[in-house]
Amino acid sequence: MPTGVKEIGCELAIIGAGIAGLSAALFAAHRGIETVLVGETGEILFASGLMDLLAVHPLEEGKTWDDPWAALTALRRDIPEHPFARTPTADVAAAFDALLAFLKNQGLPYRRRPDRNVEVPVAMGAVKRTYCTPETVWNGVRALEEKQPCLIVDFDQLRGFSARQIASTLEPRWPGLRTARLPFPGGTFSQQYAEQLAMALEAPRNRASLACDIRACLGTARSVGLPAVLGLYRTEMIFEDLQKRIGVPLFEIPILPPSVAGLRLQDAFHRGLAAKGVRLLPHHRVRGIRYEHNGHFILDITALDGEHTLNADAVALASGRFLGGGLRGDRNGVRETLLDLPVYQPKERAAWHRQDFLDPRGHPVNAAGLIIDDQFRPLGHDGQPVHERLFAAGSVLAHQNWMRSKCGVGLSVATAYAAVNAYQPIDGTRGEPGR
Repeated sequence: MPTGVKEIGCELAIIGAGIAGLSAALFAAHRGIETVLVGETGEILFASGLMDLLAVHPLEEGKTWDDPWAALTALRRDIPEHPFARTPTADVAAAFDALLAFLKNQGLPYRRRPDRNVEVPVAMGAVKRTYCTPETVWNGVRALEEKQPCLIVDFDQLRGFSARQIASTLEPRWPGLRTARLPFPGGTFSQQYAEQLAMALEAPRNRASLACDIRACLGTARSVGLPAVLGLYRTEMIFEDLQKRIGVPLFEIPILPPSVAGLRLQDAFHRGLAAKGVRLLPHHRVRGIRYEHNGHFILDITALDGEHTLNADAVALASGRFLGGGLRGDRNGVRETLLDLPVYQPKERAAWHRQDFLDPRGHPVNAAGLIIDDQFRPLGHDGQPVHERLFAAGSVLAHQNWMRSKCGVGLSVATAYAAVNAYQPIDGTRGEPGR
């Protein structure tokens, strides 16, 4: 080993620090598997905080579903190659139950109606159909359903959030929305960013000042919608305190990324996983993976403090697609970046995209990814698993278009659960599938 290189060992190495990788680490910890999570943290910062299960199928019809579980049944029938077709409904439900229980214990509670999707107002005035929302968003679900008299508040110079635009866009289905633009307490910024505002609300005096300003504009409003900036590390307490001071139900409206909601999720996962014994390497990048003659894996890792070598019994690829770096496209096609695994994709480069950029079916290249077996092991050119202890989960998998189907978190969580439960430790003494 070269001088200065640090060596680390574990049972399971998870590559990727998005929702799929973080969820896989959680499920591995529940099974008592010694786990190291490696990955740069950029992708999760784009998370809205909402957790989709499945809302649109088939894409050709743009059919939306109130019942995500019925949608899953239809999708499995119509697209047997889809990753959801390899994840039984009971396992999908168990994965969500485990994830939401974990986040609640970390002070980031979620709400849902177990058998149906809900609609949520989001930035720009759109309405999004989703499965789970943060507790801080849930009053917005009710307010929209009941068409309550509501005040939407924004702040001077806050980027990417306009109360007036939201009210104008929602007017046809939620008439009578009122808006207010307020100065934000706790200092002035030439350009205010969501993270700055969230941190400022950690101070009680700033919450008191904001509550006073909102009460002055309240009028007949029965609820108040605010951009999702109500705290970063103590969101539950800050939300409840501000709601009590104002005297009516509050709700957060998800904003454009990078978002405070993504930072909250990252913080909750990192704190909770570390407490469960997962070793986190969040600012490390895997440069390559090698197979040892004894069947183990060697991962070469680069970090700010130098080079590392990670020895692992098994590897789970949760490296994402193009944004996450798991896939890369060039003039010759789409390739997997770490092991050069075969990638399902259109045969010709010219067939990647449809003529209409906004085609509701999405583009064929969006279904590119790794082909797997029922144990979530990537397949080689011969149709056989590349390695008996190499697994894959999340958006790197083929035959799915998570963005158009509105199933991003559901896909990540369900496939992470399946991949981790498919892993059997070498000595056979650990790892009962657990919640």
